[in-house]
Amino acid sequence: MITTYLEMREHPRLQVRGPQRGGMLLRLEEPSVPFYRYLHGRMGGESPQLSELSDADLSERLADPALDVFVFYLGGAPAGFFEFDRRQEGEVRLVRLGLFPEFRGRHLGKWLLSFAIDAAWDYGPERVWTSVTERDDPRTLLLCQWAGFIPYETARQEPGPLD
Repeated sequence: MITTYLEMREHPRLQVRGPQRGGMLLRLEEPSVPFYRYLHGRMGGESPQLSELSDADLSERLADPALDVFVFYLGGAPAGFFEFDRRQEGEVRLVRLGLFPEFRGRHLGKWLLSFAIDAAWDYGPERVWTSVTERDDPRTLLLCQWAGFIPYETARQEPGPLD
């Protein structure tokens, strides 16, 4: 699998129109294992690495205060989510971001990504980074670059365990 790593070292000022119908973003204070698995399932299925984790191991991972999950609601229903890993000092990794299938194609991707970037910079990191694989939507790399991420490495590798 080919993975492209991207980073930003300063907070871009993105201007994006939000959804017309009451969009809301909430940080999960205490994410439950079933809801977390639901979010991943709705996004397009659990990764093999996630499905290999027991509920106990996943619960322990979700209890880590340096891991954050934000859920995007539209019209009262979950429409997508993004996830951060802040375990590396001075960095915020955007681990996952996406919309559920029925909310795709509504021009919400830029809006959700801009919210994720603003939320990441709220932690005051030196850098925000993410990765895109060939399994992601082909437009994902372009979307990340539009938002200000700059590619810094491309690598061929096998998927590893959740970090």
